[in-house]
Amino acid sequence: MKRLVRKSSFISIVIFIIFALVASNGITHRTLSTNARQLEDCLIAHASDTQADANKSCTKTSQPIVSPTPVTPQIPDANLPEPQRFLSAIAHQLPTIPQPGTFEYILLKAYGAAFVNQQPEIKLPPKVILANEQETKVFQTTLTMGKVDGTNDCYLQKSAADAFNKAKSAVRVPLKSGYGGSDCTRTFATNLRFWRKYANNNTLERVKQGKETAILGVVAPPGASQHLWGLAIDLRVSSQVQREALNKNGWFQTVENDVPHWTYVGLTEENLPLFGFKNKIVRGTTYWVTPLT
Repeated sequence: MKRLVRKSSFISIVIFIIFALVASNGITHRTLSTNARQLEDCLIAHASDTQADANKSCTKTSQPIVSPTPVTPQIPDANLPEPQRFLSAIAHQLPTIPQPGTFEYILLKAYGAAFVNQQPEIKLPPKVILANEQETKVFQTTLTMGKVDGTNDCYLQKSAADAFNKAKSAVRVPLKSGYGGSDCTRTFATNLRFWRKYANNNTLERVKQGKETAILGVVAPPGASQHLWGLAIDLRVSSQVQREALNKNGWFQTVENDVPHWTYVGLTEENLPLFGFKNKIVRGTTYWVTPLT
């Protein structure tokens, strides 16, 4: 009996350590639960072994999390006009494409660049705007996150973080704020707070009616920010070397007039026109914007 109690206590301690370690590295709760259950099953299966032997057997068979090899993108039909090329490329991510003139279509035009990302490990919401804090939290719990090197609390979807860290290893690229947090993945509440800082309900109604679009280059309406998806980061970029490093790793400026804002598209610059993107230079800054009108 004492042996079983000690074994149970040992299992509980190991599971707790695994939870703490994984959580500190930004892994999703779903991945965390799966790994923990697998470890617990393994330890129970080896209950007749000594604690050292059981630990050695189980940890030896656990597999490290490895980023998938980037896939070759499926290029849209080159004979299609640019808007249709873009829409055909995002159809696999958006079950329902918003109709022109709707609020959702306006948001897709401004922030929809990330929907062309074809990396299998990248996740995007099934619509362009998340309704509230709860819906945002539910979506965000499905994401596998990675930490941006050299920051305290800057997390992105792991593929995006890996790509940014690779660019950052070639040249220093500081965050806009200098330390993280709101520069990276945001909560619905943070998105709402920023909106209220720069706009109000009257502004939102004008956006919905298509009468106000300039604000979208300053701040995203509540629930519409790419930062909610873990695929955007605000940076201080001042040199062509920095831009080239970011572009080489799939990061581009896609929201017109939002200079600090960078989106993880996951494509090469050469492929962007093939997906319908338009190159637009505004006050010396090069943006790759969606072709929607």
